[in-house]
Amino acid sequence: MGLLSGIYGIVLRIARLLKKPKTLPYKVISIGNITLGGTGKTPAVIALAEEAKRRGFQPCILTRGYKGKAKGPCFVTKGEEPLLDVSQAGDEAYLMSEALSGVVIIKCADRYEGGMFALNSQLLTLNSQLIFILDDGFQHCQLNRDKDIVLIDATNPFDNGKLFPEGRLREPLSALKRADIIVLSKTDMTNEKRITACIGKIKRHNADAPIYSSSHVPAALMSASGEAESLDTLKERRVYAFSGIANPSHFEALLTSMGAEVVKSKRFRDHHHYQQGDIDKIINEAGGMDIITTEKDMVKLKGLTLPDNIFALRIKFLIDGNFYDDIFGK
Repeated sequence: MGLLSGIYGIVLRIARLLKKPKTLPYKVISIGNITLGGTGKTPAVIALAEEAKRRGFQPCILTRGYKGKAKGPCFVTKGEEPLLDVSQAGDEAYLMSEALSGVVIIKCADRYEGGMFALNSQLLTLNSQLIFILDDGFQHCQLNRDKDIVLIDATNPFDNGKLFPEGRLREPLSALKRADIIVLSKTDMTNEKRITACIGKIKRHNADAPIYSSSHVPAALMSASGEAESLDTLKERRVYAFSGIANPSHFEALLTSMGAEVVKSKRFRDHHHYQQGDIDKIINEAGGMDIITTEKDMVKLKGLTLPDNIFALRIKFLIDGNFYDDIFGK
């Protein structure tokens, strides 16, 4: 381990020792990861909230709203339209507020404070059906949780095995012992041998947590105005792809798997803040080809002048139904 990663690891351990976790009076389910992005966490949070509603629960999402400028605690949405713009909420929190209906989303760096803010808001029905979903919560040690779910990208599970900044690990792999449930994401984009090797490594650190396989599958093409188009229109279409996400190669591979020919692509840094100049350059480079991006990127283009031939690929999280039984009970 290098010097910087060693210092980072020491800071993590000290932070965990110093921060005393608090407990909310209702159940808390955390979804997080052990690497820096790329696991498909946001579609998983959306899917979990939708399934909770389907089963009669009242989910409330607590998020830090990464990169969002608004100071918490505050409402990203009260269950209807977004109350913050993307720059205030952060791209992932804003995307959740657009995708979900009837789900309160609170932005606050301190998720216990955010939870108490929600409980005091008089928006929630305070009964046993209320469940808090802690977005990106695996490293959030200030709040106790009833279930800790960890997503691991099966196509690149642990990068080079090193801690940030030398690698993409947010914690040592030994931290997996805290997980109650582990989900391998994007298993449809890799092979059985790699999945088996990944499971073997996980079990060396946590032999008890159930491990589920999941996929992030294309659901629709969305225009800038929010209209859905069939995915069939991508077949044999020459496209220009751009994204500012942690795993752009997975996004581009999805387009190819649907029959599109990705002629050109542009990759920005994760959570990139787009300017009109970025879009103008993309339009010029695309040369009339259809332009495809991710939903997470599309929400950050609001207010910019966009061409008619720009679309976002909507992704849906799919997993064995037993996963939800493990969380909510049968």
